[in-house]
Amino acid sequence: MRSVLVPAFILAALVPSMASAAVVDVSLMPDGTYTVKVEKVEDAQHALVMMQNGVETVLVASGSADFSKCKPNDTVKISIIKGKVPVLAVQ
Repeated sequence: MRSVLVPAFILAALVPSMASAAVVDVSLMPDGTYTVKVEKVEDAQHALVMMQNGVETVLVASGSADFSKCKPNDTVKISIIKGKVPVLAVQ
């Protein structure tokens, strides 16, 4: 019985951390204004961020907005409209 419980316990401990590792498609998020934490700036148009609810997503800048002034651990206020970020402000 004990040999069955140990693998089951290890699996149960890993499942929440594996679930949080998934990156959510930004187009699935409702339009609105959000405050996010920058994890990685891929280029001026793309940044991996952590939303306040713990969800990771890759943001795509549009128009005059760009992530070139952002760096990891910056807090940024963004607006998402139809899956794109037309406005952002580094706080």
